[in-house]
Parts: sequence; C-alpha cells; structure tokens
Amino acid sequence: MQEADYLIIGHGLAGATLAYTLRRRGRRVLVLDQYQPDSATRVAAGLINPVAGKRFALAWRIQDFLPAARAFYKELEAELGRPLYHEKPILKLFGSVREQNDVLARSAGNPWGDYVADPAQPLPEVPGLEQPFGGLELRHGGWLDTAAMLDGLAEDGRQNGWLRAETFKPELLVADAGGASYGPGLRVRRVVFCEGHAATANPWFGWLPLTPNQGEVLDVEAPDLPTDYVLNRGAYVVPVGEGRVRVGATYRWPPFSPEPTAEARAELSQRLHELTRTPFRVTGQRAGIRPAVRDRKPLLGTHPAHPALAVFNGLGSKGVLLAPRLAELLADALETGAELWPEVNIIRYQALYPVTLPPAATPA
Repeated sequence: MQEADYLIIGHGLAGATLAYTLRRRGRRVLVLDQYQPDSATRVAAGLINPVAGKRFALAWRIQDFLPAARAFYKELEAELGRPLYHEKPILKLFGSVREQNDVLARSAGNPWGDYVADPAQPLPEVPGLEQPFGGLELRHGGWLDTAAMLDGLAEDGRQNGWLRAETFKPELLVADAGGASYGPGLRVRRVVFCEGHAATANPWFGWLPLTPNQGEVLDVEAPDLPTDYVLNRGAYVVPVGEGRVRVGATYRWPPFSPEPTAEARAELSQRLHELTRTPFRVTGQRAGIRPAVRDRKPLLGTHPAHPALAVFNGLGSKGVLLAPRLAELLADALETGAELWPEVNIIRYQALYPVTLPPAATPA
C-alpha cells in the first residue's frame, strides 16, 4: 500500500500553492487533478492589485499577503526556470469627475502609504490612452502567469510522481481517527480539498457557503498599448507580452453559461474602447468559475467531525495575492495545530453544519 502525508484534491491555485508549501517542508504529497483548460486559475489574468474596490481601500491584510506572494512566486520562478511573476505599476484611471473628487478627497490622510504614488503628481502621458479625469499610479502591483505556473508544477508532478491525472471519487474515501484511506491502495494522514467551485457538491464540505460566480476575459492583440503598466478603468488591461493584453473581467451569477458569451465579449470590448484610441483585435475569449464566499473571505480548516479532512477554498478574484500566505497558514495549522485567523477559519460557519445528519466517514 502506498502511504503519504497528504492527499490534495485539485491542482488549481489553492491546491498548487499548498502542495508546493508542504513538499517544501519535506512532506509526502499526492495530488489528484483532472486537467481543465478553462479552470478559474487558468482563465484569470493573475492580477495583484494592492488598492481596489469601489471604496478604493487597501487590500485586506496587504502587509501580510504581498511580501509572502512576491517571495513565493520568485522562489517558484527560480525552481521552475521560467518567468512567472511580473511586477508592474497599475494606472488607476478615474471614470468620472465624481470618482476623481471622491478619491482625491480621501487622499488627504494618505490612507494608502507607499502603495499609491503622490496624488498631487499627474499621471504619465501615455500615447493613445483616454484619461480625461486623471487617475493614480498604484505601486507594488503586477500579475502572475497562472497557466505557466500550473504547467511547470504539473510537469514536475508527473515526472516525480506526486501528481496523478485522475478524477477524485468520493465513494473511495474512508476517514477514521488515524487518517484516511483512498481506495485499496493509498493511506494518508490528511486529505485537503482544494476543488474550487466544485466543492459545492463535496459530501463533507458542501455545507460551506460558497457562492461561485463566472468571469470572462478577452485575449487581445493591441501592439500600441503600453507594456510598462497594467491599466484599470472599468476593466483591467494586463500586458502579457508580444503586443498582447488580457482584458477582464465580467461577473455573472448563476445560471452559468456553458460557453463564453457574446454579451461579455461586447461588454469588455466596449470597456477597452473607452480606455484607448489605439486599434486592437480580439483573438480569444474564455470563461471560468470563481470559488467566491458569502463574506468574501477564504475557507480554511478541518472538518467538524472528521479532523483528517480539511479544506482550502474560496480564494475568489484575489487568489493570486492570498494563496501563498494562506497556504503557509493552513500548513502550520495542519502540522502543528497553530491557530487559523478567525476571518478565514471555517468555524465561523459552524452553525451551517448539518449536525442532524448521522456522523459518517463516507458519503451516503
């Protein structure tokens, strides 16, 4: 019988960062994952934005997350021997006089620290860019080539035997006081579910309040757009090299479309038209389903009745920023019993757990 310390279900952003973190600690890890070309991680532009949202506030715990993300992705770049993390300033362009006034009024107290350049300084003049209301330059942002990261790790996983290209079958999993068995040939100390939006059907963690939403992005040829900045006004525009940019993203609540939609293509094209006078050509369109959570905080922790089972999910649209630090946090909790942050611990949703059901190690 094969033995491992951890069985990880899913190799998207959550599963990949957790598996790497645990393997870096010397743990024996096995990952089960069935490749999906339009998974949320592969569709995402991988944007790291330190200041975002309608309130234009600093991202949650940015001082914890950003240094951890930068160090993690740079280490991974060196190990995989390929560029992954691209640090670029973000030009946040105002869409109206009202937005301009609201944000500049808030700037008096310098609420953003070093993450925003001096608001009194004008933005750089960028040929072809529409910026009638001005904007701000955000520092320490950038983007991660998520597909390249997953491809590099998956190649290593196949070569070294820690990644299996197979679909997880819940009926084969049996949890007990000492760990868990999967089928007749595998025994592990813990199982961690990193399934993204598919966790809504998970027999052990389906009670958690995941609220998936669908996002679409465009791949665009725009050789005249600037390559030194990520652009943001109503949509993000991420330069990905060779005169190409990625434009996104839309938000759609269920029911989801099985294919990319004409409506999303028109919406994102219009947003790009409003941003630039330079010509561009849409070359591709993709849709993925994000694993979001009701309170917009991720889901980490062990099962209330089966401590050998754990979950790492709900990273949402800021997953690239959050995943490395949260993977360390969960690894510490699983390895040493360290406390999880209350904002992410699934115990905050304990009231939703169906305690009326008879305790069972396997789904009915």
